[in-house]
Amino acid sequence: MPQVAGLVECHPVTVRNAVHRFTGGGFDALADAPRPGWPAQVTDDDLATLGALLDASAESGVTWTARELCDWLEQERGVRVSAAWLTELLHREGFRWKRTRESLRHKADPDLRVIAQPGVQRLSVHARKHVDRE
Repeated sequence: MPQVAGLVECHPVTVRNAVHRFTGGGFDALADAPRPGWPAQVTDDDLATLGALLDASAESGVTWTARELCDWLEQERGVRVSAAWLTELLHREGFRWKRTRESLRHKADPDLRVIAQPGVQRLSVHARKHVDRE
């Protein structure tokens, strides 16, 4: 038992239990028992679709928050999940991220930016004059 446990990287008691189950019921007896709790809400297909969305978004420079991803999953796939659990699932899938700068520039409407630019210029000139006086 200890040698087999070393090969499959588990505890000898686990190997012993598996051998007893096998001798009592064959290969069918080796299947894991159902896990307690609610069944998974987010399926592998949902995670694959979400992964494709994130990959495409990264290529185009679009960023998402965990909450936005949860909303997208609910609207597009009908799956409700908390942001904390979704981040855990994405970590398990190998996704990594870091905090973005505190700027919403990437989400700004280009037309509105053009319209607002003259007012921003006036404010920044006024601010510079005020700083120069001090």
